[in-house]
Amino acid sequence: MKLGVYTACLHDRTLTECLDVLHELGLGGIELNAGGFMPAPHLHVDALMASDRARRQFLATLADAQIELTALNVNCNPLHPDRRVGATYTADLHQAVELAGLLGVRNVVTMSGLPGDHPGGRTPAWMVQPWHSAATDALRYQWEEVGVPFWTDIEHRAARAGVRICIEMHPHNLVYNPATLVRLIEQTNATHIGAEMDPSHLFWQGMEPLDAIAYLGDRVFNAAAKDTRINPKSMQLHGVLDDRYVTPNPDDPSAISLGGDYVLNRFPDDPPWQFVAVGRAHDTAYWQSFLAALSSIDPDMPVNIEHEDDEITVREGLRIASENLLAAARQLP
Repeated sequence: MKLGVYTACLHDRTLTECLDVLHELGLGGIELNAGGFMPAPHLHVDALMASDRARRQFLATLADAQIELTALNVNCNPLHPDRRVGATYTADLHQAVELAGLLGVRNVVTMSGLPGDHPGGRTPAWMVQPWHSAATDALRYQWEEVGVPFWTDIEHRAARAGVRICIEMHPHNLVYNPATLVRLIEQTNATHIGAEMDPSHLFWQGMEPLDAIAYLGDRVFNAAAKDTRINPKSMQLHGVLDDRYVTPNPDDPSAISLGGDYVLNRFPDDPPWQFVAVGRAHDTAYWQSFLAALSSIDPDMPVNIEHEDDEITVREGLRIASENLLAAARQLP
């Protein structure tokens, strides 16, 4: 396996400092932001797009550090109906696909996106349980008129660049589980679109990532290592569709922009579930099974730690996650 770190949690450090962290952790892979929701402090996209020499120097820096660039990350909502947002993210995704091809990076991680529920809508609308025909009408519009044409074009761009699109199955997107991913692949006749297997979002939705891996098979291209803890008392009261999220003041320095006027909401104080470092919810034996399932598809599968555990520091979270992931990897046959 190619075990590494997705460096969104290390954006306050230079690339050289990130490479030092990876060495300290005993990891050999890195996933870097190339646009979307997050800035790209470790990847100077415009300069790399413009200069072959800059690309050679950048790759040489990684090679000298014995770190492999396994993926570019451009998580975003390219289907956002507010075109101030959607158009920017679409441009980021197009550029990331092209840059990955120029750098020889095989994987581009992103999300499927979510349109509005009708032409002219300005707000993404997630049809979470379409028991009402109004919801299925909206889904038909979202898939047939927006999603499928958009992703058919991305499939063609990825094929030309020689890269693979790894979609994170993330709630509040058209693709949020294995079945919707397969639907997108089939409806776009895709050969270069597959999964970024992030188990954390499957856990809290009540899915089993091991079953998802078996179901998707060789359509799993890339993986994230992030755990999710279920908090039973809150879950029993609020369920997975808890809506008690709080919107921060956009002027708050800690607020995370999601494009335009939109910001990332904050979890309630007692959430039904929360992201934790690898091993803080599922034990090493589980992660060994997770890595074994991925290895059966591709022994060189990139698996990058994603730190979003707000109970501990980034340094501690990465240490715990890497120790548990490496311990699981040592148990592989």
